[in-house]
Amino acid sequence: MAHGRPDAYSRDVELLENQVDPDPLRQFARWRDEAGDEFGAVALATATPDGAPSLRMVLLKGADEQGLSFFSNYDSRKGTELAANPRAALLAYWPAAGRQVRVEGDVTRLDSTESDAYFATRPAGSRLSAAASPQSALVADRAELERRVAGLRDRYGDDQPRPENWGGYRLAPAAWEFWQHREDRLHDRLRYRRDGTSWLVERLAP
Repeated sequence: MAHGRPDAYSRDVELLENQVDPDPLRQFARWRDEAGDEFGAVALATATPDGAPSLRMVLLKGADEQGLSFFSNYDSRKGTELAANPRAALLAYWPAAGRQVRVEGDVTRLDSTESDAYFATRPAGSRLSAAASPQSALVADRAELERRVAGLRDRYGDDQPRPENWGGYRLAPAAWEFWQHREDRLHDRLRYRRDGTSWLVERLAP
C-alpha cells in the first residue's frame, strides 16, 4: 500500500528481531518519542457483535503497563459498540518515518477517578462541548449544538463537571504489530504475541 509523501522514505531503515525491545510497550514508546510532533491521533476500530466495523481517529492519552487509554462519550457509536463487543484495534501511523503500529485487545472503562482527573485538564471550551454534544446522535443543525453549549456555560461557567456518560477506556494489548517501510515493498513486520508472562516476537511477510 502507498504511504505518505514521495520523499517520505529516503532512508531504508531496518526492523530486525535482534534490535527491537523485548517489551512491545517500550518499543512503542521508543517509536513514539522518535516521531516527536508527528505523534498524535490514532485510528480506533470497533465492531458490533455481528461484525459490522467502524473506524475513527481518537487521541491516545496514555500508554503504560495496563494498556492504551482514550476518552469518549459512552453513548457515542464507539461507546455503544464497545459496550456490546468490548474489543478493539488501534493503529498509530507515522508517514515521515514510514512506520505504523497495530494493537489489538480487550477494552474496559477507566474508573471514575481517572476520568475525572483527565476531564479536569481539558480546556473549559472542550469540557462544555463534551457535555453538550449528544455524540453520534442526529441534531437539527449547528445552532442546536451552540445553544446547548451556551446553556451549560450559563449554568456552570468554566466549571463544567464531567458528564456521567463521558469518560475513559483502556485497551489491554493481546497483540502488537510493528511495521517499518523498506525499499521495493519488502517491508519489515514484527508481531508480538503473548507467550505465558512474556512476549514472543515473530516476523510476518509484508
